Amino acid sequence: MKHQTLIALLLLPLFAAMTGCNHSTPTDDMSNEEILQVLDIKIHKNPKDDNLYYDRAKIYLDLNRVNDAIADLSRAVSINNKEFKYQMLLGDAYFANGNVEKSYQSLQRALELEPESQEAFLKLGEIAYYSRDYDRAMENLSKVTAHDPQNRTALFMKGFIYKETGDTSNAIILLRKVCDLHPDYAPAFEELGMLYADHHDPLAVEYLNTALRLEPNNTNALYGLAMFYQNLNQPEKAEELYKQILDINANHKEAWHNRGYIQLFTYGDYPLAIEHLTRAIQCDSNFIEAWTNRGCAYELLGDNKHAREDFMAALLIDHTFQPAIDGLDRIK
Repeated sequence: MKHQTLIALLLLPLFAAMTGCNHSTPTDDMSNEEILQVLDIKIHKNPKDDNLYYDRAKIYLDLNRVNDAIADLSRAVSINNKEFKYQMLLGDAYFANGNVEKSYQSLQRALELEPESQEAFLKLGEIAYYSRDYDRAMENLSKVTAHDPQNRTALFMKGFIYKETGDTSNAIILLRKVCDLHPDYAPAFEELGMLYADHHDPLAVEYLNTALRLEPNNTNALYGLAMFYQNLNQPEKAEELYKQILDINANHKEAWHNRGYIQLFTYGDYPLAIEHLTRAIQCDSNFIEAWTNRGCAYELLGDNKHAREDFMAALLIDHTFQPAIDGLDRIK
């Protein structure tokens, strides 16, 4: 009898914890795993509560358990197919899983529930934008900007699409509009700076420096500025910026490559060029330009054996790469 009583006393805290968990509500101080435990118990007790599946799906997405999120959202929709937010989140989950068409379908169902939803149009535009389906993206983003002409996300994506499709004039107009309306939005200054840099326009410096003021560790803006100076034959400024990039990201292959390129073709320091280009190759063994330029450095040092090896390595990556073919022809 005493033995049974002792067991009962030992189990009492466990039963109490389980009972408390059954009736608890997720709180902000709980971890995702703890919230899942609470929701598992609630769903076990209330298997027809669609909102519980939705809540658990949000946690699954936070934990990158995308298939579990899709399964829960599908259950929620099967119980209640009139809930806008279920279809919206299901669109996110399908996109995270790489299923673009099912993502579109879910968002279209969301629009059937709320035909004027700017959130749904924006999400459709975003998915098309990231999928590089620019016509579909423009169609949906234009619906957003027609309703909200100052919408930062839609304006930025439309400007980026114009840039990608070669419509420089409209790209500049929209990106400048974003910069004017949202002066703390670094990506717009970065993209506009890159656009000006591509055209060797000194305005690139102003916009890229603004992006860097907003985000000092923005390696894309630093790289764009470095390339701008390199293309203007100002290697000292470019070199300093490449060093800054490598202080932030020691595996930035383009920064290593361009430092090697400067040493090779501007200063004629072939051993240092080889050192930098080797670092670029270590960052990416398929970096065909780095292999080819290191081959050139060896060639200029008179080391045809290593030059040939590097040109051959480049051609193993792409047998049609003309600079490597030309390199081999020179050292025959």
